[in-house]
Amino acid sequence: MERFAKFIVHHRKMVLVIAVILLIPSVFGAVGTYINYDILTYLPAQLDSMIGEQYLEDDFHMASTAMITVEHMGTADLLKMKDEIAQIPGVEDVLWTSDLVDVQIPREMLPEDIQKFFYNESGATMMIVRFYGTSASEETMNAIEQIKSVLREDCFIGGMSAILADTKALINSEIPLYVLCAVACSIVVLFLSLKGTVVPAIFMVGIAFPIVYNFGTNYFLGQISYITEALATVLQLGVTMDFSIFLLHRYEEEKRRLGNGEGGVAVREIEEQAMVKAICNTASSIAGSSLTTIAGFLAMCTMSLALGKDIGIVMAKGVALGVICTVTILPALILTFRKAISKYTHRTFIPKLSKTASFVTKHYLPILLVFVLIFIPFAIGQSKTSVYYTLFDSLPQDMDGIVGTNRLKEDFDMTTTHFIMVDEGLSNYDMTQLTNELEQVDGINQVMSYEKFVGGGIPDSMLPDEVREIFHAGGHRMLLANSSYESGSDEQNHQLEELNAIVKRYDPVGVISGEGAMTKDLIEVAATDFRNVNFTSILAVFIIIAVVFRSASIPVLLVAAIESAIFINLGIPYFTGSVLPFVASIVIGTIQLGATVDYAILLTTRFREELENGHRTREAVRISVEQCSPSILTSGLSFFVATASVALISKMELIKSLCLLISRGALISMAVILLILPALLIVFAPLIQRTTSRWPRQTKGV
Repeated sequence: MERFAKFIVHHRKMVLVIAVILLIPSVFGAVGTYINYDILTYLPAQLDSMIGEQYLEDDFHMASTAMITVEHMGTADLLKMKDEIAQIPGVEDVLWTSDLVDVQIPREMLPEDIQKFFYNESGATMMIVRFYGTSASEETMNAIEQIKSVLREDCFIGGMSAILADTKALINSEIPLYVLCAVACSIVVLFLSLKGTVVPAIFMVGIAFPIVYNFGTNYFLGQISYITEALATVLQLGVTMDFSIFLLHRYEEEKRRLGNGEGGVAVREIEEQAMVKAICNTASSIAGSSLTTIAGFLAMCTMSLALGKDIGIVMAKGVALGVICTVTILPALILTFRKAISKYTHRTFIPKLSKTASFVTKHYLPILLVFVLIFIPFAIGQSKTSVYYTLFDSLPQDMDGIVGTNRLKEDFDMTTTHFIMVDEGLSNYDMTQLTNELEQVDGINQVMSYEKFVGGGIPDSMLPDEVREIFHAGGHRMLLANSSYESGSDEQNHQLEELNAIVKRYDPVGVISGEGAMTKDLIEVAATDFRNVNFTSILAVFIIIAVVFRSASIPVLLVAAIESAIFINLGIPYFTGSVLPFVASIVIGTIQLGATVDYAILLTTRFREELENGHRTREAVRISVEQCSPSILTSGLSFFVATASVALISKMELIKSLCLLISRGALISMAVILLILPALLIVFAPLIQRTTSRWPRQTKGV
């Protein structure tokens, strides 16, 4: 390791040149990475709803649709607008009553089912737009933006595709603000905690390299979700900040030691020697601590919902790149700007918590008792916190797609549409009976099928190919069932169970797809994923800590401390009446564990060192808290302000909720590590000694 460190120090200019050159392909990779805005596509492919979604995409070309509500518009203008929309690239076709009958025929003369589907009582009408691409494809997104430009007054576009297009526009406008706020707030914390005035800027430059590399290498993953894109920079900034702080502190410590002991040595040589020692010592320490963070993120890969793999791989990769850049690029930057670092200094404002350390060691038993009393209600509350699964609820309600979708609900009672696909071998009689049974289910206000059109008085020969292709394709027949229930609600989930039972009686391999069915599957998958991910992440972190400390008890104490902080964090929304997105409990459990367990490892490592120095347990704990508190406070507060700033400015409730939980979790974990973990170390000191290999022998007493 020493040879590597000397190479970095002596060839720092070359290191920086190579680092800058690597930015070029990384930028191209980041730009070329596809961003997926449809979270429902991450569901397991073997689910009926996803099988149906594949039928819709491949056979019926209905996986990507939008509905346009038209009010107060004459037939001539409507037809003109319809033709304009049909000419837009990416639009496959636009379906309206003009595709079924002559527009000169009065609306009242149309079959009742067709009237109900295309018109409401006040005269508003609806057009269906089908796209060539998927709902979240670039082609469909661009088509929707062009459709908006040709819509007349009193026209509203809604549906999944329209909402996803608005989501893309919003997130792309906000991400630069996320980065700007996170960086600015982190610089403020670093300025207050570090004496080097230019060091915060150097840190930000150093961290920018692994962030850009991380986004660039996402190209090889094929795609990432918009949630990952929005959170990755902020999380990587907060999580990898620790490494930079550890390196700087070790560098300054080694420089003081060498300077005091070898007064005849040139300043430049002292600084280079100090950096070599800092790299060697820091590399081993951050490699061990980073493993727990990486393991926490990789645990998300065990999720059935592929979104977990998406976030987990990107963040684990980001932490690994952060470690590499900390021992290569950052030392080169520090030595390059060493004169400015030494010249421009100021007093620090984050103190060592000397009084806190003394208080904790003197009153550790009452502290533990109070903590248990606080923990119990929050632990109960976290299991009762309300959760939402409809991601549309997390978006600003004034977005065009949301307004258009709400218009569909108001004008056509079309809250959710179920796409039901059965084998084309079913007889017309069975299809009629199936349709009738589906219409009797509570909350279903209309079922549309090919038989409805034919049975409505329109000869089969007069129906255009577009209509037949909607209901017949790929060896399947399709029915559209409009529900008055919201996706994700208990009412609709019960409704889907009843619908599925009916469909399976007529066709055992029949499937139901659409937003409602996929949301129901999402609820069931998320519940299983939460248990699996929590277990896997805790087990992985437990094993790593056990190996690092060669102990059976220390991992229990450290994981218990962080998990208690997580329970408190997730329990707070229950008492505040907040509703969390479904991914919150999964994501927060792994991120908070992986990102903040480093604080616990740092404190415990220092505790062992002080015991080796001959101090008794209480004194060793006191010194550990006092000496580690500046690093823990700096790291924790940096993580807090970076994520809290995003929570304050984001208009997306999903991003706001996740960042609020992460920022609050950083503070809670920080408090637990500085107040509760020291008390646990004192109480369980005898157990630690008996269950840990090569643990320092303690003198009698505490």
